[in-house]
Amino acid sequence: MSKAKTALRTRPAAAKVAPTAQQGAARRGETRVLVRNLLLNARIGLHQHERLADQRIRVNLDLAVDFDGPVGDDYDKVVCYGQLVTGLRGVVGAGHVNLVETLAERVADMCLADRRVLSVRVRIEKLDVFPEAEAVGIEIERFQPRM
Repeated sequence: MSKAKTALRTRPAAAKVAPTAQQGAARRGETRVLVRNLLLNARIGLHQHERLADQRIRVNLDLAVDFDGPVGDDYDKVVCYGQLVTGLRGVVGAGHVNLVETLAERVADMCLADRRVLSVRVRIEKLDVFPEAEAVGIEIERFQPRM
């Protein structure tokens, strides 16, 4: 028998770790709710010219949602992407922010206000900052606080 095969047979078994609630939901088959490439105008930035005019931003959301049982074609049991878009418009339209990071945190907080949302990934990009770049921005991931 080759040394490689012997080494494979003699490796100790990996320690088993109890899954977190979020990992458990993933095994059950969590649902992902997506908003892709939503284009909005925002008052965002530190510079004076950014305070005077709106800038185009692109927002992407990816929410991991744990529904309590089958949805059964019941609208009241789902996280509605229409409500997410309305909420995004409200957060973005609430006034000037200096940092993209601040806006992303506010969007994440809005999404996590629904206790069914286990986690959210928020990507916000400013589209017209550098002519040689399609976009600049950030992406954050936040989790529902453990109870």
